[in-house]
Amino acid sequence: MALDHDFIRRQFPAFAEPSLREQAFFENAGGSYACRQVIDRLGEYYRRLKVQPYHAYPAAQEAGAWMDASYLRLAGYLGVAADEVQFGPSTSQNTYVLAQAFRRQLKPGDEIIVTDQDHEANGGVWRRLAADGVVVREWCVDRGSGSLDPQALDPLLSERTKLVAFTHCSNLLGEINPVATICAKIRKAGATSIVDGVSFAPHGLPDVAALGADVYLFSAYKTFGPHQGVMVIRRPLLDALGNEAHYFHAPMPHRRFVPAGPDHAQVAALCGVAEYFDALDRHHGGGDDEGRAARVRALLQGGEADCVQTLLDFLAARRDLRLLGPRRASARAATIAFVPASRTPLELVEALAAQGVMIGSGHFYSVRLCEALGIDPARGVARVSLVHYNSPTEVEKLLRALDATLAG
Repeated sequence: MALDHDFIRRQFPAFAEPSLREQAFFENAGGSYACRQVIDRLGEYYRRLKVQPYHAYPAAQEAGAWMDASYLRLAGYLGVAADEVQFGPSTSQNTYVLAQAFRRQLKPGDEIIVTDQDHEANGGVWRRLAADGVVVREWCVDRGSGSLDPQALDPLLSERTKLVAFTHCSNLLGEINPVATICAKIRKAGATSIVDGVSFAPHGLPDVAALGADVYLFSAYKTFGPHQGVMVIRRPLLDALGNEAHYFHAPMPHRRFVPAGPDHAQVAALCGVAEYFDALDRHHGGGDDEGRAARVRALLQGGEADCVQTLLDFLAARRDLRLLGPRRASARAATIAFVPASRTPLELVEALAAQGVMIGSGHFYSVRLCEALGIDPARGVARVSLVHYNSPTEVEKLLRALDATLAG
């Protein structure tokens, strides 16, 4: 079904903001606009419920119920149990805490596998374990395409492999890795899979159970929500990893991997993401049944596809830039990076900003991937990242601005 962009954009107050009204926003991979449901929840929480939750008085009870609802509703969209969902300050912080939990489990000589395709948040924390005697093995990308070959993982796996950290989707290439296939390989080897889904989740929250990932991470502030990181840890791993918070929080799964404690208001506001998805589904003919998560995923990805292919075709036809990642929208997420030939990425971004088009430039914490592809990280890439609320009219504006700027 075609997306109703008028309805969708009414759900995002940023589109009614006078200072943003004439701007086309294409840096969603750095942080998307927040939906109305999240903003309303956050504002109401601060007005009415800004108390310590879960105490016996009514405001505290309601505040706790709002937080509980966020775990329950997000878990439903992810296909997991509510107590397998963790909310922390960011994905980078969540992976750091997770690595500390694994640190106690690993012994000198144990092996872990990392890639050079990942955002540094899902690479650096694991590489640091080498200081404790853990052997770090590299699953390297193809230096021409940047792709990860699942077959190249096989010789790296052994009885000593304890975990494999990889990305669902590169934040530069946009290429979607076959997560279920890779996780099955890792499980067969007796190891744990840790999947960074930050660049995939804005285009449809995945069914984590179907993927077979032991750990799945993404950022709520890139999926229309508040500045929180979401981390799913499946059982029995959740219990085996123990507790990284105060010792008396050990019986509380939601507290174990948030040492500083939850941000009550932002956790409570996260339910708004699910409420937005509910409204999107209902408006496009859905209902309140168990197929809702799959329908919303299909709506988001299908609604982006035509715009993404239009942009890919435009960029692939040009000789004054290097386009990264697959040329087919069906093989990638709506995050598209390229290297202009005649000017720096930053110069291009500045020129587009003067025309009311917002994109990003830099290495986007994928320094290792830049180096593998022969790109100077200090120069970086230009990156256009769409989500479902970007309209065909905005894409046309982007193409006109790119054409004029690249040719100038």
